[in-house]
Amino acid sequence: MTAATEPVVYDPYAYEIHEDPYPTYARLREEAPVYRNDERNFWALSRHADVMAGFRDSDTFSNAQGVSIDPAASGPHAHRTMSFLAMDPPQHGRMRGLVSRGFTPRRVAEMEDGIRALTVGHLDAALQKGSFDFVADIAGKVPMDVISEMLGVPVSDRAELRRLSDLLVHREEGVTDVPPAGVEAALSLVVYYADLIADRRANPGEDLVSALCAAEVDGDRLTDDEITSFLFLMVVAGNETTTKLLAHSWYWGWKFPDQVAKPFADPERIPDWVEETLRYDTSSQMLARVTLKPVELHGVEIPEGDRVLLLAGSANRDHRAFADPDVYDLDRNLDAGIASFGVGRHFCMGASLARLEARIVLEELVKRVASYEIDPDGTSRVHSVNVRGFDTLPTALVLR
Repeated sequence: MTAATEPVVYDPYAYEIHEDPYPTYARLREEAPVYRNDERNFWALSRHADVMAGFRDSDTFSNAQGVSIDPAASGPHAHRTMSFLAMDPPQHGRMRGLVSRGFTPRRVAEMEDGIRALTVGHLDAALQKGSFDFVADIAGKVPMDVISEMLGVPVSDRAELRRLSDLLVHREEGVTDVPPAGVEAALSLVVYYADLIADRRANPGEDLVSALCAAEVDGDRLTDDEITSFLFLMVVAGNETTTKLLAHSWYWGWKFPDQVAKPFADPERIPDWVEETLRYDTSSQMLARVTLKPVELHGVEIPEGDRVLLLAGSANRDHRAFADPDVYDLDRNLDAGIASFGVGRHFCMGASLARLEARIVLEELVKRVASYEIDPDGTSRVHSVNVRGFDTLPTALVLR
């Protein structure tokens, strides 16, 4: 059997998948739309229609064991670090309802001026150098600062919180669970959050932690453990994915200069830049579920109680939903709906904030930058089972 005809293999821990999963996704969609990996003990759905239906059908596909396949981050305890993302109804509705009281669209919209000020501060420092690491100097700093401002985290603590969150997602080659450094980082974050929550209960302010401490529906309040789990979700999931979205926007804009020329000529096109990046190379590549009952797809039956991966990164490249899906095109029709933030009751609560941050950062860059180059030899990617993105992105630029 030749390499071209060997059965397709998908392993979310494999470094080659982290570097470029899209050829494998293409084969999955055509050859194995209901894929089985016996070694890792999961199924995977790769077509747009199946992934979107899986997100919507929480009666069949349960979140209660978490969205990762890392053994230490999945199972009945997954909600401790992933909050309502690892819950089914009615627990999901209760938790999300309480949290949403402190995370409203109005609160997000009111953050625009603050996000812009944070962005300008980091940009001014980076642009003075002429060349810099886009991840370390901009994409990694702005989202962490935004979340830290929301939570009331002091400036002096933010670099350490980002370092700890990075340790939670990074995987060395061959490591198939949360490594010891990640476990240690999680414990450090738990201690930090406990102190933060205790302080806000004693000294409430205008920050999100204070709002979470005060959130109440019909006499129901959040416990300290529940607030801690939401803070994990915010700092790890929210920070990491927005950092990756920013870096992917910058990178793919450089790779496709005819496309990035559009928002550089007309800043009103920046939201199109963000949306096409979300489709073309989303930060959250896959999310796990567990079947609550047997389900048959494409002539294959998935038993009850099995883990199923919903491959959002593959769904966004499905030609059945998007014409010429491997082309980066800011004029693209996205009416089919991107899978990047999920759909249904687990639609990402932070989607509007991520889009707002990305738009503001790119607006401020376009104001100041005439052109830019990325050193392809200096780039490196994060190695994570769920998240895809850059760890380093060396950039040189010409200012306007």
